[in-house]
Amino acid sequence: MVEPGYDLAEMVHSAMAIAGLQLQDRDVVVFAQKVVSKSEGRRIELTDVVPSPRALEIAAEVRKDPRLVELVLRESKRIVRKIPDVLIVEHRLGLVMANAGIDQSNVADPASGEQALLLPVDPDGSAERLRADFRRISGRDVGVVINDSFGRPWRQGTVGVAIGCAGLPALVDLRGTPDLFGRTLKVTVIAYADEIAAAASLLMGQATEGRPVVIVRGLEATQAPAPATSIVRDAREDLFQ
Repeated sequence: MVEPGYDLAEMVHSAMAIAGLQLQDRDVVVFAQKVVSKSEGRRIELTDVVPSPRALEIAAEVRKDPRLVELVLRESKRIVRKIPDVLIVEHRLGLVMANAGIDQSNVADPASGEQALLLPVDPDGSAERLRADFRRISGRDVGVVINDSFGRPWRQGTVGVAIGCAGLPALVDLRGTPDLFGRTLKVTVIAYADEIAAAASLLMGQATEGRPVVIVRGLEATQAPAPATSIVRDAREDLFQ
């Protein structure tokens, strides 16, 4: 139950010590986006939100709380698609996602009021700060991934993706390397941070698990670190704008 100002790295370090575990160099610490957002004070009281005329109009069309729609508009560059019960936007970070990543599940006890949680202001920056905190606390050089659940076009269901990372390559470019038969790979670029996030999601869960941190060990990526923003496809390459 993370609150604003909590030291996430210290919490993880202490919990690992209780469990008889220690971080190792090259470990990757995967955080659920929610605990990062909570620690950074990104929780919003809906009673404090006044919907704009545009939010009221869109809310009626998509059948959503006008206050949530107002928050979505504030966090977004543009609306990509909207139909009843669905509002897909381009987030200010460039992420195309439902509801600008704003969520009410596992945010707070409903008895404490209606609250919603926004994404971190700068997820890559958050990951870099957490990585520095782990280095200070443990002396270990680790990677950090901030994991969020995304829906995908043409596929049912959600999957974990990296909205922030530090200390590892977000993408692993295999172009120019050979396959099993010596053929040169021409287009293969692996969404490395996304694959880590998806794997961690299997352990994190989505409902009552209460397991917002996963340690991934044994990865061997050798390419230079790059932030999660590098995963976002350039608009000039997006055939589905």
